[in-house]
Amino acid sequence: MNVIIRRSIANGEVKAPPSKSMAHRMLICAALADKTSRIENIAYSEDILATIDCIRAMGATVDKDKDAVTVKGIGGKKITEPVTFLCRESGSTLRFFVGIALAICPEAVFCGSERLMERPLSVYEKICSEQGIVFETGKSIHIRGNIRPGEYELAANISSQFISGLLFALPLLDKDSTIRFNTNIESGSYIALTIRALSEFGIDVRWMDEKTLLIEGNQKYISRDTVVEGDYSNAAFLDVFNTIGGCVFVSGLKKDSIQGDRVYKELFEKIVKEKPTIDLKDCPDLGPVLMAAAACNNGAEFIGTARLKIKESDRGRVMCDLLAKFGVDTVYEDDRIEVKKCILKTPKDPVEGCNDHRIVMTAATLLSITGGQISGAQAVRKSYPDYFDVIKKLGIEVETDGMD
Repeated sequence: MNVIIRRSIANGEVKAPPSKSMAHRMLICAALADKTSRIENIAYSEDILATIDCIRAMGATVDKDKDAVTVKGIGGKKITEPVTFLCRESGSTLRFFVGIALAICPEAVFCGSERLMERPLSVYEKICSEQGIVFETGKSIHIRGNIRPGEYELAANISSQFISGLLFALPLLDKDSTIRFNTNIESGSYIALTIRALSEFGIDVRWMDEKTLLIEGNQKYISRDTVVEGDYSNAAFLDVFNTIGGCVFVSGLKKDSIQGDRVYKELFEKIVKEKPTIDLKDCPDLGPVLMAAAACNNGAEFIGTARLKIKESDRGRVMCDLLAKFGVDTVYEDDRIEVKKCILKTPKDPVEGCNDHRIVMTAATLLSITGGQISGAQAVRKSYPDYFDVIKKLGIEVETDGMD
């Protein structure tokens, strides 16, 4: 899909989309419970549809009704037949369900996009190697065998999705387990989101100390009805218009949310006032939108950017390339990116979405200042399928040529 955006300013009120992070977690918990749960305020992005596909593959029954999902779970019981999990392009879905499969599936195959199959799974590979479990990678991932309860020592400066995958799985084993972190914890807010979701569905996970989690065995997920809160991650791509002359109010965000990306509001304020140094280690998904805001204001220095390499695209390099098309100077280093203040120029050619939803939305933000075109804009389906409709209602002039 190609999208043309003309120079325009966003104004108005808009409701934040539902939190994709919490929706993943709640759907999984509901699928592992034994009765029926109803989860309201769901947006059917490609990533959420991937998780729904996977819980159905495990044997859960799922009924979709507008923005609500009813799930009849499997009770956390072991599955007797091999399971194929179709993960599309969702890294969260893949890493969550590998952990779950290692607990309850005798054999599992994971399929997805080429880029997804290239994303690292080293944590699970190491665990499987140590426990004699088959873990084969290639165009798909093939697992045979189950993990045992016990002590798990992990680095916590990698994707929190591995940790969450184990947190879903270990309560289903017959004895207690611990996860001990041997590095400083990054993306700790995502671990907190998982623990919050588990607690809502009756699973107890406790911190023994600042680097050790205790997960008791033989726990049972309890079905419940709940509502997904608003998403700070995608709300940032609406609120960013306020940093470039717009007047947008984003409603539907929980003030006491534990989402790590809630920091975007204070970071935007800093970017407008000064040239700040911003550490992205706990909010890597905000990297692209913060860089765009920085380019349009006072510039910024970003550290902790190495984690951007393993997203849907190599987001650090992609953002430097994107900003260059607008005439913005950047400095790229292994774990640091500097974005310099600049008056944006209109790109000579269409900018590429790079099959990355956050790059597409960032490009749309910049193009609202200069005008121009995005190719591959359909990537927004991954997390925010009605993004262009939403910004159009806010006054951004958007023209699409339909779907590829």
